[in-house]
Amino acid sequence: MPCARVVIAGTHSGVGKTSLALALVHALTRRGVRVQAFKVGPDFLDPSYLALASKRPCYNLDGWMTSHEYVVRLFAKATADADVAIVEGVMGLFDGADPRTNEGSTAEIARWLDAPVLLAVNAHGAARSLAATVKGFCEFEPALQVAGIIANHAGSARHAQWLSDSLNSAGLPKLVAAIPRGAFPSLPSRHLGLVTADRDNLTAGVLDALADALEKHVPLDEITQLAASAPPLLRPAGTEAAARAPESPQRVKVGVAHDKAFHFYYPDNLEALEAHGCELVRFSPLADRRLPSDLNALYLGGGYPEEHAAALAGNKGMLADIRDFAAGGLPVYAECGGLMYLAEGLHTLDGRRHTLAGVLPVWTRMLPRRKALGYVEVTLTEDALWGARGATLRGHEFHYSELLGEPPDAAPWRKAFALTYRRAEDVAKEGFQNGSILATYVHAHFASRPDAVRSFVAHCGAAS
Repeated sequence: MPCARVVIAGTHSGVGKTSLALALVHALTRRGVRVQAFKVGPDFLDPSYLALASKRPCYNLDGWMTSHEYVVRLFAKATADADVAIVEGVMGLFDGADPRTNEGSTAEIARWLDAPVLLAVNAHGAARSLAATVKGFCEFEPALQVAGIIANHAGSARHAQWLSDSLNSAGLPKLVAAIPRGAFPSLPSRHLGLVTADRDNLTAGVLDALADALEKHVPLDEITQLAASAPPLLRPAGTEAAARAPESPQRVKVGVAHDKAFHFYYPDNLEALEAHGCELVRFSPLADRRLPSDLNALYLGGGYPEEHAAALAGNKGMLADIRDFAAGGLPVYAECGGLMYLAEGLHTLDGRRHTLAGVLPVWTRMLPRRKALGYVEVTLTEDALWGARGATLRGHEFHYSELLGEPPDAAPWRKAFALTYRRAEDVAKEGFQNGSILATYVHAHFASRPDAVRSFVAHCGAAS
């Protein structure tokens, strides 16, 4: 049987998709329904919330960084033991990597999954105009199935009736629910948007309040019936064989930094490493005093090192082990926050300087405004951990820090990447490499080049 599924989309950012998706996931989960959550796009933050609400890993579905075949295969694998899938969209329904196409958009994923769409609309101050808005979304791409409308930030019961009448009179999808202004509790936020979820900020009480508000205003059974109406999911003809793991994978042991400072990883990236023979050993640069023993490589992901800079700097034993490991010629891959940790140190917004690993010979500093946000294509200009010169990968950047001073581009350091940004014409040089050390601000998705994982594992084995 195909997994029931529904996409929670919006007319634009800020219409309440995250609160709605969280509330729906938790309301179903606490009823005993096995819910698999997904997030469209490259975001790390919303998936952390959805994972807590569903008590399962939340996977990103990204049409620009990966492919049609990969998205469908990942969806099928993740939902194999689920009752229903809830897919939270990104930005507006048709917003993505390209203003001229659906590439990277929620609409693209909804089409690929053949999933009904619940469109969330900000109804504050609108009546019949809501029908005009919905009509535009329904007719912009007729093949897309907009199955129902959620009017968020609505007013009185009379307002809700007007909204319903306006849709009915225009022959548009029905108003599934009108959620009053202030019905959902606020979610914690800070300079990077939503804080990554943990049980300290997304408590059981907050989840219950979200679900209670949803059940008060939204006919949950109607949504599950809508989700169950999705047809069987057909896999596209593609190159699935290229993504398969080797029959006899090489066994290597990879230390993965994982704590409150470092936790931005795509679950399927880590699963790809495991499928190719990597034993992932999680360790905490915050709490552990030494690296785990007998590692063949290190993977330092993104996160919030700036929020824990003093504690990271104070863990001298771990910093010494990181330096010794890097000096030993074994592979070290660092993304974004991991790059900051490998650097000489970090200037935080409070004016303090925190000395860190000192492997990458440059300091970083936090900025009050966002430094970078967007998709990026990486072309290797040097042989590197992820492949030979000329290979390409896709990923994204999202950070509020920058390198302080001229970054290294002289022996023994080289810039191994040429970065092409979706929103700029310039090609930047990045990817700081010294032997088997590679540090970058790019969060790469390994599915953009399946051979990249094989290359990384081969480097791990060769260096051991």
